[in-house]
Amino acid sequence: MSSHNWVLSARSRERLLGVKPELSDTVKRALELSPIDFGVTEGKRSIERQKELVARGLSQTMNSKHLSGNAVDLVAYLSGRVCWEMSAYDELADAMKQAAKETGVAIRWGGAWQVRDIRLHEGTMEDAMNAYIDLRRSEGRRPFLDGPHFENS
Repeated sequence: MSSHNWVLSARSRERLLGVKPELSDTVKRALELSPIDFGVTEGKRSIERQKELVARGLSQTMNSKHLSGNAVDLVAYLSGRVCWEMSAYDELADAMKQAAKETGVAIRWGGAWQVRDIRLHEGTMEDAMNAYIDLRRSEGRRPFLDGPHFENS
């Protein structure tokens, strides 16, 4: 991974307010490592916001780590445009994995829920995501892929 000159926007920095410092530091380091520019769409969340997201089917739990400042949602930018393709998010997850190794923070990624700490996963985060998809299908369950989501595990 090479170093880029990506910087968090004022809006992204504001959205990190209330996020645990160790997670916030990991996000900032990941941005330095990432081959893809990204921003923070959500950090610490209110109960009202969480209820709204659950009601809309955009979150599956009222026990979200966003409520305690232990989760962030990131958004990838390719050529200055928002990108929702999972291939961008597994690259962000690789950057978060490397950053987490450096900061010593256990991180769980919403693209591979079975991996409780991405620092310990051998291989790429794309491999981890594919293993998660295979696991869920083998159980007859639909994978819940939340590529933008990273939480302190």
